[in-house]
Amino acid sequence: MEKAYMLISCEMGEEHSLYSQLKEIPEVKSCLITYGNYDLVAEFVADTSSQLNEIITSKIRKIQKIKSTITLHVIN
Repeated sequence: MEKAYMLISCEMGEEHSLYSQLKEIPEVKSCLITYGNYDLVAEFVADTSSQLNEIITSKIRKIQKIKSTITLHVIN
């Protein structure tokens, strides 16, 4: 099982909309709206590293209103 956390910056005022979109992705296990340098933190899981890559590139980063992301791949 592969797990990662993603720190997400979005366009101003889009946090709640983006939160709702992320929660619709089955691999997203939790999502939090935050204050500070990042607007949301999402935790997601996949069976393999290649599936994790697919989730990041095809499902999450293509969502409108996301300005930038930082992905933290969990190793233990």
